[in-house]
Amino acid sequence: MEQRFNDWKPPHIEHGKLTEWNWLVQHPEHLTLGTRVDIGAFSYLNAKNGLIIEDDVQIGSHCSIYTVSTLDGKEGPVRLARNCRIGTHSVVMPGVTIGENAIVGACSFVNRDIPANTTAVGVPAKVIKETGAPSAMI
Repeated sequence: MEQRFNDWKPPHIEHGKLTEWNWLVQHPEHLTLGTRVDIGAFSYLNAKNGLIIEDDVQIGSHCSIYTVSTLDGKEGPVRLARNCRIGTHSVVMPGVTIGENAIVGACSFVNRDIPANTTAVGVPAKVIKETGAPSAMI
């Protein structure tokens, strides 16, 4: 099985500062970051209420992941399960879990859980198909 990022190293993360790859985390003390995670440039991660990003997750550029929303007062941890993929310019709201191997299409607004092995798209994101577990890592 081929592995992405055989020489992957965890990034240096400071509160409110861009990483080497130009993405930003607020409250990194509440971020759990797996290995071989790929986060696109200009993504924003708010980990105030707990953000778990498991191994082999991919997050496209310009994504926003919130564990607190000042607009509607919602708060809660977010979990991005192993090998899930989030398309560019998507937004994930507080309290959401995106399941293992799930795919979120570009420009989606995720305000409820996305089951494992599914593809979801839209505003708000809705499951459009079951994808099944992959036979190999991406």
